[in-house]
Amino acid sequence: MPDFNDSIAPPSRPVPVREDCWSEEASSTLVDAWGRRYLELNRGNLRQKDWQDVADAVNALHGHTKKTHRTDVQCKNRIDTIKKKYKIEKARVSSSNGTLSSSWPFYERLDALIGPNFNAKKPPSSSPSPSPPVALPLLPHRKNPSSSPAIAVTPTAVALPQKRSAAAAAMDEGYFRRNYSAVAAAAAAAEADEDEEEEEEEEADDVEEEEDEDEGRGSEVEEGEKEREGMRRLAKAIERFGEVYERVEGQKLRQMVDLEKQRMQFAKDLEVQRMQMFMDTQVQLERIKRGKRSGSNGTTHYLLEERRITSSYS
Repeated sequence: MPDFNDSIAPPSRPVPVREDCWSEEASSTLVDAWGRRYLELNRGNLRQKDWQDVADAVNALHGHTKKTHRTDVQCKNRIDTIKKKYKIEKARVSSSNGTLSSSWPFYERLDALIGPNFNAKKPPSSSPSPSPPVALPLLPHRKNPSSSPAIAVTPTAVALPQKRSAAAAAMDEGYFRRNYSAVAAAAAAAEADEDEEEEEEEEADDVEEEEDEDEGRGSEVEEGEKEREGMRRLAKAIERFGEVYERVEGQKLRQMVDLEKQRMQFAKDLEVQRMQMFMDTQVQLERIKRGKRSGSNGTTHYLLEERRITSSYS
């Protein structure tokens, strides 16, 4: 009978997890930024602009070089990897019935964020018939072990009895083969379900990305329309301001012309009055001079006549 102890031993290699050259500090900052936005959206899916905000938060602290600068796609892929790692840890802790605890530094934070949405599957119920103490071998490692924690748990090998009869050994081997076939079939079905779920999730992500792109294009068009409308309003306001300014300047110019005309007319009238007063003064002076000359001639004639009469009587 073949020895199954080697086949049921837990694998020595760790589960391959893509790190993308992420440091623990950068991953911690990423989990914090993603967790805040995840809770703000009521545990909903993040859109492209949300992932960009998360990437900006990570780059603000750790993206000082070109190698450590992260894009929104890299942050999303890293969160997906961390989620898968959490599901593995969650399955391992759940299968231990509280005897094991996770030493992974992000386990507590991920458990607080997505733990309520994670339901560990119960392992398939065994047959009610009595079973011999045989440990089942581990199944080959699948690409995504996160969705079936019941299959991914590492069982403890049970030592087989040293002394058995040939009939008991044959019965055990036949029982093992039947159970192994059943478990393999269940694992294949679970893996098919997982593949379908992954395809559905990828399709949903693609649809969301397309919706985000459509929304982005629509928002760009709306922003362009708003900008053009704002420019048109600004041009109309400038045109109205120019018309008002032109009217005001025209009124000011007309007022200045009217004031200049009034000033010139006033100066003309004042000059005419001055000339009139000068002429009147000259006329009065001439009259006074003429009156004095005529008065002196009459007195002289009177005196001469009086002398002539006096001389005639004498």
